[in-house]
Amino acid sequence: MTFSLSVMHTKHLLLAAAILLAAALPAQEDAEQQPVATGMYLMNIYDLNVSEYTFYADFYLWFKWRGECDPMNIEFVNAVEKWAFTGTPFHEETVEKPDGSLYNGMRAEGRFYHSFDLRRFPLDRHDLDIRVENVEYPLEELVYQADTMQSLFRKDFVIPGWRIAGARIDTHSNFYDTDFGEPETSGSSFSNFTYNLTIARPLSYFLLKLMLPLLVVIVASLGGLVIHPGYMDARISLPIGGLLSCVFLQQSYSSALPDVGYMVLMDKIYLLSYILIAFVMLRVIKTGNTVKRRRKEAEPLVLLKKDRRLAGLLLTAFLLGVAALVRWA
Repeated sequence: MTFSLSVMHTKHLLLAAAILLAAALPAQEDAEQQPVATGMYLMNIYDLNVSEYTFYADFYLWFKWRGECDPMNIEFVNAVEKWAFTGTPFHEETVEKPDGSLYNGMRAEGRFYHSFDLRRFPLDRHDLDIRVENVEYPLEELVYQADTMQSLFRKDFVIPGWRIAGARIDTHSNFYDTDFGEPETSGSSFSNFTYNLTIARPLSYFLLKLMLPLLVVIVASLGGLVIHPGYMDARISLPIGGLLSCVFLQQSYSSALPDVGYMVLMDKIYLLSYILIAFVMLRVIKTGNTVKRRRKEAEPLVLLKKDRRLAGLLLTAFLLGVAALVRWA
């Protein structure tokens, strides 16, 4: 009886030891994961081409780590034209710092891809990103951590035609759902270091270069309603000229945008303009036919008074419509 109890006690101890060992294995794996403090300092961005979804970037990139995994063998995930990409290391060999950590980096320059979302054009904002991954070590062996720093780009950094809204660094894991031709592996995760530069178009571009000319055309088109109904030719020529001007103005900014399968904010504003001008043309035609049919002296003055009031209402409705489109874009 005593022997049986001893055997059972031994089995319980072995089971408890096995459970503790199994629980300790993930912690051991996490302990083998090598953290790498990574930083980036942006020098220049040029040749920003929205139509081709690309931009050129010139920047410094560095790594600080402790361990055997060298993080210098990297891939820029969203780089294009890699044959023209340049990267000059800071040091030919890894440098050991006084605190025992290892350090190296590079100055790199190349062309990168970014999918520009233009639905809010010309009030659009974009996060230009540069993505870095190590090609040797998966997430279980190496993980990027953002290196603390005060500035992410040089002090006098500018992009002509754009406003710099800030910059940040993100780190996350990137899972590749493929075996890369090796059936024994079902997929791999790699640590991803992403530098994001937020840019936006200045408000003056929207107000002065796009909205101001359009507003002038709208006001001129509404001028057809304030001319005496007896001058039919003059009344109809104003909205017709406004319609042609709208088409020309829309083409002037559309030529600088890529072909997309959706309407941008400015397209919706121009659609509202076309509707308004078409309404003005129909109103002018209807008023002219009424005056010609009735031939009363007092009738044109009454219609003119109504049309002038209508012109003010249409202008107010147009401005409110533009404000609503901007608000809900």
